[in-house]
Amino acid sequence: MSATETHSIRVEPTQQSRLSQVDFNNLKFGKYFSDHMLVAEYENGEWTDVSVVPFGDLTISPSMSALHYGQAIFEGIKAYKFEDGTVSIFRPEKNWERFNKSAARLEMPEVPEEIFIGGLKKLLQVDKNWVPNVEGTSLYIRPFMFGTEAALGVHPSATYKFIIITCPVGAYYNKPLKLKVETHYTRAAQGGVGFSKNAGNYALSLYPTRLANDEGFDQLIWTDAKEHKYIEEAGTANLVFRIGDTIITPHDDTILHGVTRRTIIELAQHWGYKAEQRHVSVQELIDGIKEGIVTDAFAAGTAATLTPISTIGFNGELYELPAVENREFSNKVLSYLNDLRYGKIEDPFGWNLIV
Repeated sequence: MSATETHSIRVEPTQQSRLSQVDFNNLKFGKYFSDHMLVAEYENGEWTDVSVVPFGDLTISPSMSALHYGQAIFEGIKAYKFEDGTVSIFRPEKNWERFNKSAARLEMPEVPEEIFIGGLKKLLQVDKNWVPNVEGTSLYIRPFMFGTEAALGVHPSATYKFIIITCPVGAYYNKPLKLKVETHYTRAAQGGVGFSKNAGNYALSLYPTRLANDEGFDQLIWTDAKEHKYIEEAGTANLVFRIGDTIITPHDDTILHGVTRRTIIELAQHWGYKAEQRHVSVQELIDGIKEGIVTDAFAAGTAATLTPISTIGFNGELYELPAVENREFSNKVLSYLNDLRYGKIEDPFGWNLIV
C-alpha cells in the first residue's frame, strides 16, 4: 500500500459524535478530542490491524514496559481548512521522518509511510468535520508510539502500539513570551536523546519550568549541559533570532530539529536572507540585545507556531526585545505561513498535503 492509499485501513465509525459539544470560537489547546483515532499494533516483527476506531480509553497491563523503561515517542502536526472546505496537512512527511529517527534512537520499530501518512489521511477523511475553519485555529495531530510488552526487565519491548489522535485547537500561546535562561538544570546532553521527540525529555523539563513560572517567566531557554554557555531551545519550541543581518537558529544534536524551524530557515534562504544554523552563545545574544542588533527573537514550533519573545531574563537581569510590530522578518514569515497553510496563496514548495 502506498502512502496515498488508505482503502485497506479498517474503519469502525463512532455511534455518537461529540462534535456538537465543541465551541469552535473558544478552543483551548488539547481540551477537545476528535471522534476517532488511528491504532496499529506491532508484534512478531510486523505491523498489523491498522484501524480507525472511536476515540476511547486503552486497556494496559501494570507491567507494560513503557511505564517502567520509558519507550515512548510522539510528534506534533497540524491540519488546516481552506475557504472552499479543502483539508490540508502541513509537511507531515517531515514529521514521519523525524518520528522514525526518534524510534531508532529509542530502539523501537519504524512506522511505515503507508501507516503514518496513509493512516493520517484516512483518519482526517473520517473526521474532516473536526478541522476548524475559524481564523487562527487548526486541527492538532498527535501521532505517538509506546512499548506494550507486559514484562519487567531492561530490554526493548517486544510489542508496540502506534496511535494518532487529533484535537481542534486555537493558539498555544496568546501573548509574547518572557523567557529565562536556564543555567543550572539540563534538558539534554551530548550523546543523549535531545534530538528525539520522546516523553522523557518533557518530563524532566517540568520542574525547572515550574520554578521559572514562579518567577514570572513563561518558559525557559535551555542551555548546554556542559557549560550552560550555548543556547539550545525553549521548553516547547525551537528558538530563532535575527542578529544584525542574519537569521540564526541554534543547532546541535541536543536540540529537536523542528519542522517549523526548518521551514523558517528554508523561507529565509528562499527570500535571500542570510541564514545560519549554528552554536549561539548566551553572551552573543545578551551582547546583541545591549547593542541593539538583535532585532527579532521568537519561538517556532508546531504548537507554538511563531510566537514572539518580549523579554529574556539572565543572571537576575531582564533584557527587553524590540516591539513586535516593528519586527520585519518574523511578521513576514507568520503572514506568509498563515496564507500558505490556509490555502490563500499558491504553494510553490509542495508543503501542503491535500486530504
